[in-house]
Amino acid sequence: MDTLETTLTGNKDIVRGFIDALFTKGDLGAVDDYLTEDFVNHDPPFGAPGDREGMRSAGALFRSAFPDWHSEPHQMIAEGDLVVERFTASGTQGGELLGAPAPAGHRTVSLHGINIFRIRDGRIAEQWCRLDELGVLRQLGLVPAQA
Repeated sequence: MDTLETTLTGNKDIVRGFIDALFTKGDLGAVDDYLTEDFVNHDPPFGAPGDREGMRSAGALFRSAFPDWHSEPHQMIAEGDLVVERFTASGTQGGELLGAPAPAGHRTVSLHGINIFRIRDGRIAEQWCRLDELGVLRQLGLVPAQA
């Protein structure tokens, strides 16, 4: 494996490790371990701040509403200092999310999205994401389903 290939594989491992630690395991300390001090999320989810604490609060929000929340990467593509991840995350609602109380029965909610991460010095410095937030709101019953 040449140096470039090693770097690209390492960058994908950083992203995979961060997503697994924060969202699948619920380790809020992953923010400190994987994100640079000046981390910027250019598209924070559901109105969260675009900094490290916003990412930590997003992880806490999803884990409190969905104790079994986990993320499954479908594709990871690396080029230069960028890693693109296409994923589906899901969990069984056990707590309130965005004003929607947990239902009496079980409700599994899925979130589809694409993230772009920029890696700097072995840590995540920037993120851009496109999440199907409308799909989550529909699954929670907060907006009407499509006609």
